[in-house]
Amino acid sequence: MTTLLDRHDLVLADLDGTLYQGREAIPGAVAAVVAAAEKGVRTLYVTNNASRAPGDVAVHLAELGYPAEADDVATSSQAAAALLAEQLPDGAKVLVVGTAALAAEVTAVGLTPVDSADGATAVVQGLDPALNYATLAEACVALRAGAVWVACNVDPTLPSERGPVPGNGALVAVLRTATRLEPQVAGKPAPALMQTAARRVGATAPLVVGDRLDTDIQGGRAAGMATLLVLTGVSDATELLEAPAEARPDYVGADLGAFDLDPDTLAVGSGPGWTVKGGADGLVLSGSGDPLDALRVLCVHHWDTGGGPPRVRADGDDAASALRVLGLRDTSDKRDEVGR
Repeated sequence: MTTLLDRHDLVLADLDGTLYQGREAIPGAVAAVVAAAEKGVRTLYVTNNASRAPGDVAVHLAELGYPAEADDVATSSQAAAALLAEQLPDGAKVLVVGTAALAAEVTAVGLTPVDSADGATAVVQGLDPALNYATLAEACVALRAGAVWVACNVDPTLPSERGPVPGNGALVAVLRTATRLEPQVAGKPAPALMQTAARRVGATAPLVVGDRLDTDIQGGRAAGMATLLVLTGVSDATELLEAPAEARPDYVGADLGAFDLDPDTLAVGSGPGWTVKGGADGLVLSGSGDPLDALRVLCVHHWDTGGGPPRVRADGDDAASALRVLGLRDTSDKRDEVGR
């Protein structure tokens, strides 16, 4: 049997929600990455986080059991530095709004990190937990004078143990408001991070794997790469059905165990045992089998009829059970109307 990994020579894997949750590796994920390496398919760990050095990220991953060294990590700070190097002469001054890890990546591509607008030909912006107003003010002055602006990412929030907190995108918004300018973006969902990572190892058939449609999957599609959504993190069945065209994955799997499955069964539209009928006014699911197969076939029918919020009715007990497993509201279940 042909497996999904047989079609690819590199895995570009998201971290949080794909490889680990909090301080714990997602069950089966370490074994899947190790097995991929044994088959000769390397994994690069791709992150929008620009505040940590690749070596620090690798240490964290290795502690969880992943085969990871600094060279296996691709960060948005590396992609941002690469974008700058393509546009600036060697030694050009770059005002760094970010941590020492971001400044180190600027140095690594032959540019000069500075903390003043004087003579700065570019501004690179990544998350810095210790960011102060003075640094933002210097960046504003540089941008108004015509400096190139590259943002490592525009994530509006970051997860924390106490809930979402402001991400780099929230701080980018400060400069956007002050300057009325728009940055170039290096991290997901822009394609630069994925493209830079794949070029670095000479991959010709990379597979992007992630748990978020709006960053991982959209970023992979923007880079022209095959994409696998795993349902171990943020995006769920409802969000998948509602996804706009630019954020729809090629494959859907429960977790990284999908690496060893037949790609044709993982492909959106494949749903043995299930039948979907209906149109824009709602879909009817019937049949039996794996609920994920039901989701894959629902996707193609729902997208073909315009997408948007899904309206699905179950025809039969097996279909009703599948919708419950997927967390999808069954519009034929009158109990959903109680209290409305």
